Amino acid sequence: MLLSLVLALLPLVPVQDGAPPLDRGAIEAAVDGSLHWLRGRQDLESGSYGGLTETLAALDAFTGSHRAYRMDDGPFVRKAVAFVLEHQAADGSIREEGASAERVQGWTSDAARILARLPRLEARAKRAAQFVGGRPDSSPVEEDAERASLIERAGATLEGRGRDGSWDGSVLETARRVVALNRIARALGALPAADEPGGPRTAAPPTATAPGPLDPKEVRALAREASERGAAFLLDAQFSPGKWGFSGFADPGITAMVVGGLLARSGDRSPEEQAAIEAALDWLASLQHEDGSIHAGQLANYVTSAAVMALARAGRERDEPVIERAMAFLTALQADEGEGYTPSDRFYGGVGYGGDERPDLSNLQMALEALHAGGVESGSPVYTKALKFLERCQNRSESNDIELTATDGTTIVSGNDGGAGYAPGDSKAGYIELSDGRRVARSYGSMTYALLKGYLFAGLPKDDPRVEAAWKWITSHYTLDVNPGFESSSDPNAPYQGLFYYYTTMARALALYGEDTVHDAAGNPHPWRLELASRLAALQRQDGTWRNQAAPRWYEGNPVLATAYALQTLGIALP
Repeated sequence: MLLSLVLALLPLVPVQDGAPPLDRGAIEAAVDGSLHWLRGRQDLESGSYGGLTETLAALDAFTGSHRAYRMDDGPFVRKAVAFVLEHQAADGSIREEGASAERVQGWTSDAARILARLPRLEARAKRAAQFVGGRPDSSPVEEDAERASLIERAGATLEGRGRDGSWDGSVLETARRVVALNRIARALGALPAADEPGGPRTAAPPTATAPGPLDPKEVRALAREASERGAAFLLDAQFSPGKWGFSGFADPGITAMVVGGLLARSGDRSPEEQAAIEAALDWLASLQHEDGSIHAGQLANYVTSAAVMALARAGRERDEPVIERAMAFLTALQADEGEGYTPSDRFYGGVGYGGDERPDLSNLQMALEALHAGGVESGSPVYTKALKFLERCQNRSESNDIELTATDGTTIVSGNDGGAGYAPGDSKAGYIELSDGRRVARSYGSMTYALLKGYLFAGLPKDDPRVEAAWKWITSHYTLDVNPGFESSSDPNAPYQGLFYYYTTMARALALYGEDTVHDAAGNPHPWRLELASRLAALQRQDGTWRNQAAPRWYEGNPVLATAYALQTLGIALP
């Protein structure tokens, strides 16, 4: 069973028994959680967050965040902008009847600054700026470039933040605090990056498996031995019974992944291993919130999905109510009519981190897999809605209606190679520029396998044109050497980023598809189960761990995470 993969696409922020160190990543994660709370305060009919003051403050928080939300991200921005523009007078001012001149000046200045960030609103922003003398107040800049001082200031700003991400349930106070945190995060981002220990990295391909036919018995023996050594390492890596993480901090997401890896192993478990699994499952269940989510304050979709998959795989009867409530949360998290989205919205049917208001394919596949593990069958509305999002991630113009204007003014459209990127009009592998100046989000391996999984969960047959197109891309790019699609990157390490994530996604998708042999572009047959298991056995380190040495980005340099990926993959490849 594929477990928690979103970590490979977002710098993880540890949440622990105790306070984790505060850094830029932790600040931005807190911003995500607070923005998610803010989104839920919007009146979807009017678009308002409570009035002009509150709506402008909320828009400032969203558009000025590290995610730079724009109108095509959804109604939480688009409808709020419409509410503000309804109050713009012919002279460019933003006003309500009876408001004081000082209040109008403040609203208009704020609107001029915020609207200037948004494409296609330049004329509106200019009119507002002219009303206030052509010089709207800009966001205050954090001039103190001392890292320690900025971190201290962030800590003070975060004081009083509730578990729901708000400050005293106040829209205005929460938005203002987020705006302040956004400024601090930007200032931290402008500082020189800390030197990486060990000097610069150079790309190094993973150890290849020996050429020639693979003996199934030999591969199974190697895989079983590798799995046992990996499990032994994980048991030694516990911070306390049933808790794993990194940098001295236990994390529920990584813990759920480890449990999934241990449960995927074949063979008998020792009493120590079983006790660790039971303790971990109890801890995950104890983290459930009233809304059904399971997390310790951040990455709600990621941790909830990972926990559901671990709890479902364990099959403990007492966890069934926990799983049901968690699945209800995941269903509610989908961007659909309940949050004011319509099928014409770019992100309709998608799922984000649970704090990120910009859904992506990696998070969606996590949620869909968790729902599948919990017993939701194909044909369910959650899968039907997801199809629209999946189509917009796939480079297949017959079913992908995406046409976006990027911040630099270029147009992003669908390609036609059948593969998939990270989100509609977005790809971690960059873009392909067409002869007419338009761009296409580049397809790459892990997301194309995620796309195939999503289509299969939704019940599409193999002969559906969308599935056929994805399968053609997969067979044309079959490889275990890299995560394909990054080859044109100027970064020599790019093809190795997220390699263990890629292996796990590949294994789950191919297992669901039901073909044990993949024929590549040249027609060569690949018994992928044996090849993948053999490759993982060859990549294991002498201490029983796996680690992405070529590209430790996305925490694959963490041996706990990489080992959890490897055990999951072995369990899928050779069940």
